[in-house]
Amino acid sequence: MNTLFEKIWDKHVVDTLADGTIQLYIDRHFCHEVTSPQAFGGLRARGLKVFRPEQTLCMPDHNVPTLKQEFPIEDPISKNQVDTLASNAQEFGITYYGIGNNKNGIIHVVGPENGYTQPGMTIVCGDSHTSTHGAMGAIAFGIGTSEVEMTLATQCIFQRKPKTMRITVDGKRKPGVTAKDIALYIISQMTTGGATGYFVEYAGEAIRATSMEERLTICNLSIEMGARGGMVAPDETTFEYLQGREFAPKGEEWEKALAYWKTLKSDEDAVFDKEIVYHAEDIEPMVTYGTNPGMGMGISGTIPSLESVDEASRISYKKALDYMGFQPGEPIQGKSIDYVFLGSCTNGRIEDFRAFAHFVKGKKKADNVIAWLVPGSWNVARQIKEEGLDVILTEAGFSLRQPGCSACLAMNDDKVPAGKYAVSTSNRNFEGRQGPGARTILAGPLVAAAAAVTGKITDPRTL
Repeated sequence: MNTLFEKIWDKHVVDTLADGTIQLYIDRHFCHEVTSPQAFGGLRARGLKVFRPEQTLCMPDHNVPTLKQEFPIEDPISKNQVDTLASNAQEFGITYYGIGNNKNGIIHVVGPENGYTQPGMTIVCGDSHTSTHGAMGAIAFGIGTSEVEMTLATQCIFQRKPKTMRITVDGKRKPGVTAKDIALYIISQMTTGGATGYFVEYAGEAIRATSMEERLTICNLSIEMGARGGMVAPDETTFEYLQGREFAPKGEEWEKALAYWKTLKSDEDAVFDKEIVYHAEDIEPMVTYGTNPGMGMGISGTIPSLESVDEASRISYKKALDYMGFQPGEPIQGKSIDYVFLGSCTNGRIEDFRAFAHFVKGKKKADNVIAWLVPGSWNVARQIKEEGLDVILTEAGFSLRQPGCSACLAMNDDKVPAGKYAVSTSNRNFEGRQGPGARTILAGPLVAAAAAVTGKITDPRTL
């Protein structure tokens, strides 16, 4: 009666302490420049080596500029963080894909596309959006800096076993509805704390019909409703995506791995701690109107009235709308915007650029819009050129930037100015997330494309 989560978790339990804390073995550790310096410093202070360096991959992404990467980083703080990661990786013998390396990019994009991420694995990174990798049938979650040090030193961490939740999305999605819309819809229903303490498995016809990259988007956003992580059972979609990738198993090892991966699914009579069902036909293109990802709505709707909000939350609700410059009860369609950002570990993959380019083909970027189109990796950037998407984008008035986290969190030069509105395909719309005073409206690549060519929030289905 095991769930998919329990099957993988139980296989990785090394020990259980008297208080119930689990010592969990970790198969893959991703490491970037923001959360690792103190961890490496801790190893150095205690005279420790990295226990299994071949199972850690280091890569800068947060502080990386998305223009002129061939030149030294100008910002001294960003440069120090990136240089420190390079130095630590070299000292401790860890694989490092630095700026300019053809495998560099956002670590949660690079991992799956190179076959580092595989079904049945336990995966951690000092980054909350590590949940992305669960899309391939893995247990993947973010950890803190002290746990980064623990993983480097022992290839294990201490964890409490989370509860399990299955979110089923039945039916077929409507035209114009992307995986990002499914995720934002679920978060709007669950709220930002609705899955706290749970590990979520996504299931149902609408989930099974998604591509591998769409699943990565959905699992990426699991953390935004408080979940420890999200996952999708591996199937033929997963296996076809993985086969032939550089670090995926080959030959007999592939056949052996495939036989195991096919067992990774929740049993028919598996019991979850919580079950929730949504219907795909209820989902339309989504946008956020507030300052957390749970403040989302269908693009054709109106911002909820103050009376419809729980009384205890009204002060924070009004504060969020004041920050955004919106009013309760008003429509969001037609609102003028200033920036469009396509990218991040949520929507920086090749399928996102295909969707955006297909939509803007034959149209022109609005004059009032500054658009940042940032591939999630150099591999995505290559595919964009090989498929001629760059030509379509250029003819429509857009230009591509170089890979990196970019305007998702503004730890680099890509900052939205105070008071300006950005339609963003990233994962968080907190106050100041994209720059001090920036106003972020989360959306999928089609809504972003529609905003980019009209200069305002527009339902892509109307174009």
